[in-house]
This record gives sequence, structure tokens and C-alpha cells, in this order.
Amino acid sequence: MLTRREVLLGGAVAGAGMFLGGQEPASAKASQPSTAVNFKVPEGACDCHTHVFGDPQRFPMAPSRNYTPEPASVAEMRALHRALHTTRVVIVNPSIYGTDNSCTLDGIKQLGAEARGVAVIDEKTPDSALADMDKAGIRGIRINLETAGQTDPAAARARFQTAVNRIKGGKWHIQIYTRLSVIEGLKDQIAAAPMPVVFDHFGGAQAVQGVSQPGFETLVSLVRSGKAYVKISAPYRASTQPGYADVAPLAKALIDANPKRMLWGSDWPHPGTPIPGRSLSELTPLFKIDDGQVLNLLPVWAPDAAVRKTILVDNPAGLYGF
Repeated sequence: MLTRREVLLGGAVAGAGMFLGGQEPASAKASQPSTAVNFKVPEGACDCHTHVFGDPQRFPMAPSRNYTPEPASVAEMRALHRALHTTRVVIVNPSIYGTDNSCTLDGIKQLGAEARGVAVIDEKTPDSALADMDKAGIRGIRINLETAGQTDPAAARARFQTAVNRIKGGKWHIQIYTRLSVIEGLKDQIAAAPMPVVFDHFGGAQAVQGVSQPGFETLVSLVRSGKAYVKISAPYRASTQPGYADVAPLAKALIDANPKRMLWGSDWPHPGTPIPGRSLSELTPLFKIDDGQVLNLLPVWAPDAAVRKTILVDNPAGLYGF
């Protein structure tokens, strides 16, 4: 049986059929909500996980990337957040740019004081660049293991320790995109880390396996202790059901463990899954996700309006310095 991710990707591929060398068709647009938000979004709400894919002539992609996305502009992001009634945003530098954060920084500059960012760096990134990025609104660095297919806990531990050493003593956090088996291998380092740690997209938990899946209790424990934040974001990456109803037990378990360590994010513009063997000259279509429907899940997961304010407003304000 096809997973929801495979269905989404198949539909997106069927609807795209385009190449970088060709004319961009009118259909090549990042998704916008088709469902109205059905609850009162608190003032100062933040979408804590977005990306911008800019003009490749201005923002060249890294040759080492493993996919080439369709474009997604700041103007489209503004339209998204008008529809969602959110006023703050965090732009995460995507893997396609490697350690070049120019596109993300440009997006933050365009959006102004209500925007922050998460950068990607390596050993060649000078301290002066970190200082400049801090002034420009960057508040953390990302380790993206999942997109690169890196699942070795030992390699993850080495990457994590390098990141800790690089930013310790500052005010930034470490954001990690990985899966539960890797988090299990990192748990002691995370517990000892001198800065906040943030896990993307439910920590890689899969809804079909429920709350008893290996590694999920470790994630919950890190949240409960206050050592880690989790983005309850991109439920379509965890779900196999229409409407993502199967994600609710995961979300509720994490929120119940510690609502002060929860962050909400859309994952807009919903990057597609890299396809092995696909030429980099061929675009990997963005998923078509209804972010209004996704945001409307939050009152299901967190019926208390005060808890939703904690997740949407207070936690991002503290972590990202709004």
C-alpha cells in the first residue's frame, strides 16, 4: 500500500512535468491554504518552520544537493501567513543551499522585525559570519541528517558535538532533522548540551507506529525534562491517513509532556522527497498541502486556548527572541 507521502509525491510529480531549462508553467506555485482557520489565532503567533526557494540566478543552489525544488517566494509566504493569521515566522535554511544562507537572510530582511532564521554552517564558516548572521536575525544552526539519508547514530553524535563546540557560550540553539533511532543515540549529549535543542517534524516519529514506537519515549522524556523542543510540524510527513488524524496521539503525548517545549510550524512550501536517480536538472515538485487544514489540527491536539498561546506565541518569542 502506498504511504501518504508517496501519494502526495506521485500527485505532485504528475502535475508538474517541468525542467529547469524550460519555461516555468503557471502551475508552478507553492501551495496556499484552501481551508479557513476555524479558531482564534492569538496575536503574535509564529510559524516556526518555513523555507524560501529563491531565483536560482540570484541564489545558486549547491552542486552537492540531492534535489532541485520548485520556487517559493517571500511574496507567497506573506499570502500564506495572511490566510493563517500568523504574524511571525522562522525561515530555516534548506539543504539545497548547503552552507550558503544568502536566500534565507534575504527573506528575513524582506520580512523585517517579525522574522527570524536558522542557518546551516560548517567548519569553514568564520566566527565573523556568525556574528553578522546574529545581527541579521539568525537564532540557531541546523543539522539536517534526514534529507541526506544519514542514520548512523555515531556520525550524528560527532556532528552534534561539533555543533555544540561551535556555538557554546552564545544564545543560539541547535535544530536537528532526524529520526527517533538517531535521537535515541543522541539522548545523553542532548541532556548535557549547554544550549536548547530543537527537533523538526515530531522528531521523525511515524503515526502508524503509535506512541509505543522505539525511541518515542526518549523524545517525550527529553521534552518533559525541558532539554528539547519539538516542532509539531508537517504532520503529512508522519501520517498515513487523510486529514492526519493518526498523528493526534503523538501530538497530544508531546504537548502533555511539556507544552512549554512545543513549537508549531507549517513546513511551507513543503519540499518534496528527493528521488534517487532523478537528475538535478529536473525539478522535484513541492507537495500541495492545505495549511489551513493543518493549523486547524492544533485545537484538536491542544483544546485549551492558553496552551495554544504558549505554543504559538510564548515559546517562539523566548527561543527566537521576538
